[in-house]
Amino acid sequence: MSLSIPFDNSYARLPSSLFSEQAPTPVRAPKLIAFNAALAADLGIAGAEDADHLAQVFSGSILPDGAQPLAQLYAAHQFGHWNPNLGDGRAILIGESNGYDIQLKGSGRTPYSRQGDGRAWLGPVLREYVISEFMFAAGIPTTRALAAVQTGEDVYRDKPLPGAVLTRTASSHIRVGTFQALAARQDIQGLQALLQYAIERHYPMAANPLEFLQEVIAAQANLIARWMSIGFIHGVMNTDNCAISGETIDYGPCAFMDNYHPMTVFSSIDRQGRYAFGNQPDIIVWNMAQLATALLPLMPDTQAAVAEFTDAVHAMPALVQTRWLHHFRPKIGLRSEQSEDAELIKNLLDHMTQSNSDFTNTFRELPNEVTETSSMDSHLFGDWIKAWKTRLSYEKDDPIAVMNSANPAVIPRNHQIEAMIAAAVDNNYAPFHDLMRVLSAPHSPLAPQDIGYSYPPKEKERVLQTFCGT
Repeated sequence: MSLSIPFDNSYARLPSSLFSEQAPTPVRAPKLIAFNAALAADLGIAGAEDADHLAQVFSGSILPDGAQPLAQLYAAHQFGHWNPNLGDGRAILIGESNGYDIQLKGSGRTPYSRQGDGRAWLGPVLREYVISEFMFAAGIPTTRALAAVQTGEDVYRDKPLPGAVLTRTASSHIRVGTFQALAARQDIQGLQALLQYAIERHYPMAANPLEFLQEVIAAQANLIARWMSIGFIHGVMNTDNCAISGETIDYGPCAFMDNYHPMTVFSSIDRQGRYAFGNQPDIIVWNMAQLATALLPLMPDTQAAVAEFTDAVHAMPALVQTRWLHHFRPKIGLRSEQSEDAELIKNLLDHMTQSNSDFTNTFRELPNEVTETSSMDSHLFGDWIKAWKTRLSYEKDDPIAVMNSANPAVIPRNHQIEAMIAAAVDNNYAPFHDLMRVLSAPHSPLAPQDIGYSYPPKEKERVLQTFCGT
C-alpha cells in the first residue's frame, strides 16, 4: 500500500511572488532512520507500513499524490544586517495535511540556494529530530520531526559527510522575514494577501494589522519565556528564523546550558554574543519591531500606525517578563503570585551564576530541599533557601509536585547529542533511539539505568561550540 496524505495546499494558492515551484531532487539510496508514527496519524497519513517506500517519499525521491512542492521566499535581518535575497535554499514544502506544513529539509537545490548545495548532512538532521521532539514533549511550541532518512550520498562541508533529509511539520513556515521580503519589494498586493492568509491560519481573532502584530507579539513573548525556563539557546534568532506562529523553528546551532550563566553562547557564528541566552528577550523585541515595520505599508495612516505599532512593541518587554514569571514560579514551587517573586528567582539565578551550578539539575534538586535530603551547597544557597521556604509557606499546593511538573529531569545535553551523532556517522543508531526514548517523557523520574542522561558533561566532554551545518 502506497502512502496516502490528505493534502490541502493552501500556501500554493497564494500569489506566486511568495514562492517558486520546485520538486525535490531524488537521492541515490534512501534508507529510513526514523518515522514518527504518532505524528503521522495526527496528520491523517495512511499506508505508512513499508519502510522502503517511506524512505523514498521522505527523501524526496518519490512525490506522494496531491503534493505541490515549492520553495518559499523570505528575506531577513541576519545578525542585525539586512539581506533581501533569501528563501528556502535547502528545504521544499511538499504540501499541507490537516492544517500542518510538511517540509523536506535537505532535499536539493532551489532557486534560493545561491552557492549552497541544497543538502543536509546527518548531524543537523538528527540534532533537529531529537531536540524538536524533546521540545514537544516538554510542552514548548515547536516544529516537529516526522521522518529522517539517509540519502546514501555524501555531502561536502569541510570533509565528506553522510547525507540525510529531515521531514518536519509546522503549523506554518511563515516567518517575520516572509513579510519583510514583500515589504522590501513594495509588493503591497502580495503583502496584503499574506497578512490575510496568516490571520486566517493563525490568528482569526485579529481584525487588522495592529491586532495581528499584537497576537504575534504575545505568542513570541510566551515562546521566549519557555525557552528561558529550560535553559535553551536558539543561537540564530534572525528574522528568518522567527515564525509568526510562535513556534520554535530552525534548530541550527541551538544548545542547552549546562552551567548557568546569562551570557552563555554556543553558536560558532555568533561571535559577538548577540543571541546569548540572556539576550533573547531583547532580541525578540527587536524582531517584532522589524515585523511592525514590514506591516506599515498596509496602514492607511502611516503616522498614526507608527505610534500604535511603537506602543505595541514597547509594551513587549513587560509582557515577556510576565510570561517569564509565569513559567519560572512553578520551577521553585509557586502557584500564587507575590510581588517579591521576581527578586527571589533572580537571586537564585545569581547564586547559580556565582557557583557555576548546573541549570537543569539545580532546579530538579530543589524538591529535596523541602524534604531536607539535598546535596546543594548550604554555604552558597543557605540564605536564599531560608527566604524561599518562607515564601513556600504561603502556598496551598504541594510544592514538590509543582516543581517536578515544571522542571525536566533530563534535557538533550550537548555532549550527548554530539556522541549520538558520532555514533550515527559510524552507522550505529542505538544512541539515537535511546536518547529519543529517554527524552520522550522529560519530567518523569529516570529509571536507574538512565540516570547517566542527567549527568552534566565531564571536562573532556564539554561542548564549547555548536554549528549550523549548512
